[in-house]
Amino acid sequence: MRGKFCVLLRLGYLYLSLKSNNMSKIRILYVASEINPFLQTTEVADFVRKLPQAMQERGMEIRILVPRFGLINERKNRLHEVVRLSGINIAVGDEEKPLIIKVASIPTAKLQVYFIDNEDYFHRKSVFHDKENKFFEDNDERAIFFCKGVIETVRKLGWSPDIVHCNDWITSFIPLYLKTTYKKDPLFKNTKTVFTIYNNSFSHKFKGDLMGKVRMMDIEDSMLGNLKSADYEGFIKLGAEFADVVNVAGDNKKLEGLVKKLEKKKVESYTKDDDHSESFFNLYTELVG
Repeated sequence: MRGKFCVLLRLGYLYLSLKSNNMSKIRILYVASEINPFLQTTEVADFVRKLPQAMQERGMEIRILVPRFGLINERKNRLHEVVRLSGINIAVGDEEKPLIIKVASIPTAKLQVYFIDNEDYFHRKSVFHDKENKFFEDNDERAIFFCKGVIETVRKLGWSPDIVHCNDWITSFIPLYLKTTYKKDPLFKNTKTVFTIYNNSFSHKFKGDLMGKVRMMDIEDSMLGNLKSADYEGFIKLGAEFADVVNVAGDNKKLEGLVKKLEKKKVESYTKDDDHSESFFNLYTELVG
């Protein structure tokens, strides 16, 4: 009888241990402009392909969201719409655009990728430039739609991320929105943001009321001061200002200078050949702790 009791006791401890480990699993949301194998135009695609898998293999729970640019072949990559997540409208300035969510799996990994889609913004057969290599005038609106769409998709999933890892300028507004409009949302009350910046700059200066398009509830004009330049640096500075951690991909003194001026903590710069999974694992664990 005593032996059976000891066995049951050990099983109980094992169950509680497994339950505790499962409950403490860190949840990371990766947001980026692209990911292999669906689309690759910059180093972002490789970074967002490798790092999430490395973190998943270390026991973390992962979600990935990217835009469904027109260059992505839906049939070839087996994208399909997630009806329960689609159907809401996203406000960009005075207009509202329908949000469509699609999903696909990475064949060589146990990772699902969610795609933010909208006919007006993402069905062009190019990413950020037209056939004459001119920067799209509405890339600011596309970024705003994407950032808001990411947050609303996570809300519909009912999934509370411990960390949102934002990659490149198109994700610049997410740290701002999570620190203001969505700060009281139970799903995001403890969420930390990491903002990785890349040397994917553009020389375009946006016209019109950029600050008005970005503005949401609980966002005052004084918070948007960095956007007055309406250019690449403005996007980067805004994202860095509201992120909890900023880091620079590659050896870029100019971008590092922007980060240092804001006195933000950052991990060391790294090149695309570095194995940086250990650094980010430690960073995520520290942020959640």
